[in-house]
Amino acid sequence: MPDIKRRMMMNMTKLLDQALEIARSLPADAQDDIARIVLQLAGAEATSPVVLSEDERAAIAASKEAAARGEFATEAQVQATWVKHGL
Repeated sequence: MPDIKRRMMMNMTKLLDQALEIARSLPADAQDDIARIVLQLAGAEATSPVVLSEDERAAIAASKEAAARGEFATEAQVQATWVKHGL
């Protein structure tokens, strides 16, 4: 292991190390999402904005409209989603 990588690993908290280990098992697109968030939180150079598809924009608009009407997922629906995605 190169010296710089060894020093970085030694300075990493156990929680961050655990989070990265779990992230390694995720699909590439999820790993990239996590990496973008970490870079943003760490104050790294701003990454280019994510360009949303028309379907994604429509889904966000529908969600905002449902929220404005007070329509939210039940606790059971949220739990079912978490289970479906292994969370």
